[in-house]
Amino acid sequence: MIFETAQKTYEPPARVSGILLHPTSLPSPYGIGDLGNEAYKFVDFLEKAGQHLWQVLPLTPTGFGDSPYQSLSAFAGQPLLISPGHLLELGLLEPCDLENCPCENPVFTDYDSIIPWKTAVLKKAYENYRHTSDKMLLEEYDSFYENNQFWLDDYALFMACKELHDGAGWTQWEPEYRNPTPEFRVKLKADLKEKLYYFKFIQFIFFKEWYALKEYANKKNVKIIGDIPIFVSMDSADVWANQHLFQLDSKGFPTSVAGVPPDYFSETGQLWGNPLYNWKAHKKDGYKWWISRIRNQLDLLDYLRIDHFRGFEAYWAVPYGETTAINGKWRPGPKEDLFLAIEHALGSNLPIIAEDLGIITPEVERLRNQFGFPGMKVLQFAFEAENESSFLPHQFTTTNCVCYTGTHDNDTTRGWYDSANERSRDKVRRYMNTDGGTVNMDFIRTCLGTIAAYAVFPLQDLLGIGTEGRMNTPGTAAGNWSWRYEKDSLTDKLAETLLQISRLYGRY
Repeated sequence: MIFETAQKTYEPPARVSGILLHPTSLPSPYGIGDLGNEAYKFVDFLEKAGQHLWQVLPLTPTGFGDSPYQSLSAFAGQPLLISPGHLLELGLLEPCDLENCPCENPVFTDYDSIIPWKTAVLKKAYENYRHTSDKMLLEEYDSFYENNQFWLDDYALFMACKELHDGAGWTQWEPEYRNPTPEFRVKLKADLKEKLYYFKFIQFIFFKEWYALKEYANKKNVKIIGDIPIFVSMDSADVWANQHLFQLDSKGFPTSVAGVPPDYFSETGQLWGNPLYNWKAHKKDGYKWWISRIRNQLDLLDYLRIDHFRGFEAYWAVPYGETTAINGKWRPGPKEDLFLAIEHALGSNLPIIAEDLGIITPEVERLRNQFGFPGMKVLQFAFEAENESSFLPHQFTTTNCVCYTGTHDNDTTRGWYDSANERSRDKVRRYMNTDGGTVNMDFIRTCLGTIAAYAVFPLQDLLGIGTEGRMNTPGTAAGNWSWRYEKDSLTDKLAETLLQISRLYGRY
């Protein structure tokens, strides 16, 4: 089947499916999921189960609240995902260096205890690296630095300055640090030379591990779907090093911040607080920063989901200092101008997925369709509406979309069903011809059976886990991003069950 968009003709990909699981949710004896052996075992499970997609959340280093959507860099990798086991294999650690790991709960990550422990482990590995005689490792680092210097220098300097200020946000630093002159920057690099090398080394190890894992997955015919938020964190290397690209005042504070307006779900809207882009400045330099960001991510990933895609058409700007999102205004985004520039630099038919949930206008749909980006359909939303919903499978009008049972922001399907009102539960039972006893598998089966080219479901739904497995509750600052699955959960029987269902619906 071939379908038309406003400007181009696209042929849908083969019907494929996969699992949403952030690497922090993998089992590990070191307190948090990482890119070690269990990540490879998960890829093996996907292969056995006939799944060809592994969707992850942003892989960038987390800041406040441990959220991957509030990152210290849009380019760097998350140090917490580095495998201590791999560092042992590289000869950068001894077994005694991994003692006293705070990993008592196998299904929960305690960030408050694991961050200081793992940071100490990484610093020990760096000390040993400084005295290594492994020429191949040294040559690999040099190659990595040469290919990533365009973002790595700013990131390392930002992190070193942040450490110098006991972790305080950069707007709280002294003026000379907030906006360093070229001369002061040279002095900082000299004074902080060892710290800079440490942060660059950690990024080298992360990228080394990630590329190896991605290569393994691709050889198993598993492709990686990554994720980025449209906006970046205020306390990030990106904003600090590129202040002219954001709507900031002379002292570096935002003049307006990101959010979404009041709607059916929230009388006061959502106030995210991210700084907004100065799109005129981005356009003036040919969208260089955005092109670099997309190139960087597509080098790490096979597909890239962009969160809050509608912000490229128009974004909700809230004056800085407001306590709610009520008093914001819609302002025009870069629209197709940005993506035409990205296509010119990186080629057409970009493997981008548009998160097109929320307040979506015909203009947003046209922008999405102009470039052939798949949109999203979330089945849980289909049963929250009393009447018809565009998320109901019989309302899908194109194969060029990704169908989800739920996302990282939703409750698990089991948890959602258990807490839903009776009207929604009754609608599920009638629509799926089920008694609700195995509602998680009913949702997965329905998701796989849609016309959507891509079908994705969280691992929690495959395992039938309730609300205790929820990854994130929007609007809450604590207790998120912590769930992990137990080591023996992914059985051959489960893989065979999923394989047969996927084959039944032509997803192989």
